Amino acid sequence: MRDTTAERELLEREMLAKPVSSLQYMLRQLSRTYQSLPQLVVDGVFGERTLEAVMRFQKEAGLPVTGTVDQATWDAIRNCWLRQQAKDSYSRATRIFPSEGIQVHEGETKEYLIVPQTMFNILSKHFEGITPCDADGCNGPASAENIRWLQKAAGLPETGCLDTSTWDALSHLYEIFVVQDTDCQPEFTGGWG
Repeated sequence: MRDTTAERELLEREMLAKPVSSLQYMLRQLSRTYQSLPQLVVDGVFGERTLEAVMRFQKEAGLPVTGTVDQATWDAIRNCWLRQQAKDSYSRATRIFPSEGIQVHEGETKEYLIVPQTMFNILSKHFEGITPCDADGCNGPASAENIRWLQKAAGLPETGCLDTSTWDALSHLYEIFVVQDTDCQPEFTGGWG
């Protein structure tokens, strides 16, 4: 994961949009490294298992064990998760967007734009600022408006042009709000617990 200020700010905004789900997701991922942490189901509810995971993390990190996610606890969990993500990062199975320097301006048509448009359509279920549009490869008015919305949220220039920085921001948003839901589906182990 590249460590740019814009990417970190976008990640922080994404996490704060769904704080309990983001907390549960990070703690679930950290449970692979920290065996004392329970493997949480990401359900957005701060229940007993989430409280237990927070307290166990606080103990492991040398923080006061309060069960409250204050700024110090949030920062420690987030930073630990970011370090783990950097170590565990994997190469993408498919390269969707062309190399650095490629731009798809408003009004242009490129076949590879169909995938980002589809991602925006899926994300429109999570964000009011994203409008569903035809996934036809044409960067028309609705598609360009979605790109501008994302660029504004990510602190990028609002051009309506899909470029590498905007693609990276879209990929991060999609991973956090769509892929995390599939990564965190509980596996059936033959019991209830």
